[in-house]
Amino acid sequence: MLMADLVRSSFHFDSCLPPVMAPSLLDHLALSLKYSPFPYYLSRYYLIHGLRLNILPSLSCLSQREEGVQVQVGHKNTTRAKQMSIGRKKFNMDPKKGIEYLTEHGLLERTEEDVAAFLYKGEGLNKTAIGDYLGERNEFNERVLKAFVDLHDFTDLILVQALRQFLWSFRLPGEAQKIDRMMECFAQRYCQLNPNIFTNTDTCYVLSFAIIMLNTSLHNPSVKEKPGVEQFITMNRGINNGGDLPRELLVSLYESIKTEPFKIPEDDGNDLMHTFFNPDKEGWLWKQGGRYKSWKRRWFILNDNCLYYFEYTTDKEPRGIIPLENIQVREVQDRHKPHCFELYAAGSDFIKACKTDSEGKVVEGKHTVYRMSAATSEEKDDWIKCLRQSISHNPFYDMLAARKKKAQKTNSHHHHHHHHHHHHHHHGNKS
Repeated sequence: MLMADLVRSSFHFDSCLPPVMAPSLLDHLALSLKYSPFPYYLSRYYLIHGLRLNILPSLSCLSQREEGVQVQVGHKNTTRAKQMSIGRKKFNMDPKKGIEYLTEHGLLERTEEDVAAFLYKGEGLNKTAIGDYLGERNEFNERVLKAFVDLHDFTDLILVQALRQFLWSFRLPGEAQKIDRMMECFAQRYCQLNPNIFTNTDTCYVLSFAIIMLNTSLHNPSVKEKPGVEQFITMNRGINNGGDLPRELLVSLYESIKTEPFKIPEDDGNDLMHTFFNPDKEGWLWKQGGRYKSWKRRWFILNDNCLYYFEYTTDKEPRGIIPLENIQVREVQDRHKPHCFELYAAGSDFIKACKTDSEGKVVEGKHTVYRMSAATSEEKDDWIKCLRQSISHNPFYDMLAARKKKAQKTNSHHHHHHHHHHHHHHHGNKS
């Protein structure tokens, strides 16, 4: 697909919904990964404008469950049921406090098995809260995550079905490291229960994200070019330890997603991390042109490792997008403008960016540096600080790219060993 076509297909805003709902995180991930490494951020823009997957309307399990809870209350157990209900409400506001409350009142054992079972049943629990708790980085939560994943039985399910089940049981949190841990855990469990499908868990992990991206490409109205099955197969070349996965496996995964999109738990509206409602920083800056060194005033929004600029604050479409991949910031002196700083490419000549030209066509930026001028020196310092913070955070797709490289490495010894081990394991199961 040519760069130009790609840009064209990514920049359709006719299907933009008003930016009230945050996109589902899977959508966010998938769109940000779909065209990486270059125009991943083009499609990212929709998310940020709050597009939703047109997924089957998920029933709000919460309200129904709450009613159910009240009905079952017998007189003897009234206080217990009341405490349980309080515990759930506390959990939904602050998972850690909720678990503490329930264990203190003897409604829950403080063991990873018991807590995992409570989350897995999920009765009256908010799925975003479940995801937050499972993603926490501390020893107990990580043991709970493992126990939670072990409650899922993926035996003989094709990977898409396993993902459907897993991703319906909680809502993925936003941080890269958390997603990585949770999906790693999933891949290990899937491979343990289905030992003869993939040579290693990296393959399973990478393919899981390929499926998530495919789901977004096929079912998100903002992606105009729908990938065919051949494109999906090409995208996953060599990920099975350097070898290809069986064609019929990939075809069945593709068909499954095509016929039935993922159902993603609805969030409760406070998950606006990935929208322009919660930018890292926004404000007016003067920007120097690339070819002609004239200065123009633009409204800048920094969000999620990307810098967007608009002509007016009310514009729906940005004039330009600068992904902060391999970019650095420095303070500079300028003869004509005060309080200047600039973005420059670390290691390469051009900054990969794109903008709409005067005719409204999307073109690649021609900048080696972007020079900006702020209104005050405080503003300048704050922009530099925020840009540096945004650049240093480790976006998820770096991890996935590294994992894909790993899965594509051939390693015959490893491959043989794995096969042998799995084979043996499988016989063990049968007997």
